[in-house]
Amino acid sequence: MKEELNILIQAQYPLIYLVSHEEERAEQEIARIAQAKTQHKRVFVWTVTHGIVEYGQPRHTTQHNTVSPEAAVEWVIRQREAGIYIFKDLHPFIDSPATTRWLRDAIANFKGSEKIIVVMSPIQQIPIELEKEVVVIDYALPNLQELNQVLTQQLEKTKTRRTTTEAREKLLKAALGLTRDEAEKVYRKAYVKSKRLTENEVEIVLSEKKQLIRRNGILEYIEEDETINSIGGLEELKRWLKQRSNAFTERAREYGLPQPKGMLILGVPGCGKSLIAKTTSRLWSLPILRLDMGRVYDGSMVGRSEANLRNALKTAESISPTILFIDELDKAFAGSTGSADSDGGTSSRIFGSFLTWMQEKTSPVFVMATANRVERLPGEFLRKGRFDEIFFVDLPTKEERQDIFKIHLAKRRSDVSRFDIEQLANVSDGFSGAEIEQAIIAAMYEAFAQDREFTQLDIIAAIKSTLPLSRTMTEQVTALRDWARQRARPASSSVAEYQRLEF
Repeated sequence: MKEELNILIQAQYPLIYLVSHEEERAEQEIARIAQAKTQHKRVFVWTVTHGIVEYGQPRHTTQHNTVSPEAAVEWVIRQREAGIYIFKDLHPFIDSPATTRWLRDAIANFKGSEKIIVVMSPIQQIPIELEKEVVVIDYALPNLQELNQVLTQQLEKTKTRRTTTEAREKLLKAALGLTRDEAEKVYRKAYVKSKRLTENEVEIVLSEKKQLIRRNGILEYIEEDETINSIGGLEELKRWLKQRSNAFTERAREYGLPQPKGMLILGVPGCGKSLIAKTTSRLWSLPILRLDMGRVYDGSMVGRSEANLRNALKTAESISPTILFIDELDKAFAGSTGSADSDGGTSSRIFGSFLTWMQEKTSPVFVMATANRVERLPGEFLRKGRFDEIFFVDLPTKEERQDIFKIHLAKRRSDVSRFDIEQLANVSDGFSGAEIEQAIIAAMYEAFAQDREFTQLDIIAAIKSTLPLSRTMTEQVTALRDWARQRARPASSSVAEYQRLEF
């Protein structure tokens, strides 16, 4: 991205919009480009608090009467020499007719003058009038080389003994996704807590990354204690995931394998779709982030929803390799194709942005999405190549129900031999995994209220008093099965074998 900024400045693009939280780091890069032998440009910085000040000079040297954005742009137009003019946090004013007009006048005036305005802000907000005139750059977060400089400086300041190569690599990778300032602070924090910087302090650095996710507000860092073995059945899906457990390693790249894009898991509610997504994090040893599409939408400001999505995806990319989990994708994007009347087209733009990102992303972000209602999903999601695989999770078979009973009973009691698992599996035909778990819990409550241990009969009574979703929503479940039979891959090995024999 630095190279792109350098090229745009050399090509004399009059208006550049730099999206970044790191003002100081971005300013230093612009100043470095401006002072290069091929440039020799002066750099000025505008803020609403001090007006225009030459970069590197004290604030009291401000140009008089340039606090307002209109006066500042007018002052820039009047300058005769070449220069780069950085406007910080102009986004709250850029929509005003006067500011927009002055910027358009500046663009017309800059032709042949080697003057450039760089709008620097953490929020991208561009008026329609300037869309054809401005070029937008997302200023990338520090890479491993830059973070290595930060870590080296911290080690020198604290006079810490030279750390091992392996420990340094872990500390650097743990800090990926943080700004330079955030990395400096977390390395200082780790040293203050432990008086050293070794691989044992990696957890402290990762805790700062979790704070970054929390501050984002749209992504949620999920920590799952369960393993993939705590899910009954779904052997075909598990096998697919286990095959790709090392898919993001350098060894896989050297072998010539492409990075996995993602998977869509369709199925009946309560059959373990969300849990399989969460436990994949532990199987692959990757962090998992939940994208809350409800928080993406923000009606308080035009363009804010799109900016929210961009920031969330950028954050996910910055800490990659990672898993991006979207639960109930059908609800998140339902109706997005015809949203012009309901929300001014915001949902359609969000949907389009997300599809484009999925298609073009090169960072190792694996998208795991779940859905219950396939008819609500836009057809673009189901196109081949969007996801690596589409799996269908059906109601558990008898053998899978036996596994589910064993798992949930073993969680609650050390001795499960007193239960007839086969009988429980027979009487729970048509139940999902979640419904089986709730039947066991209901049986335990019944026995607890009577101050005794729960029994086989308690569980059977709870099952018989429950009307499963497969019976209350028979039409929906049947339609989903019919759709998935030839369009999705069965998550259960027994179903997959049955389909191979059938077709």
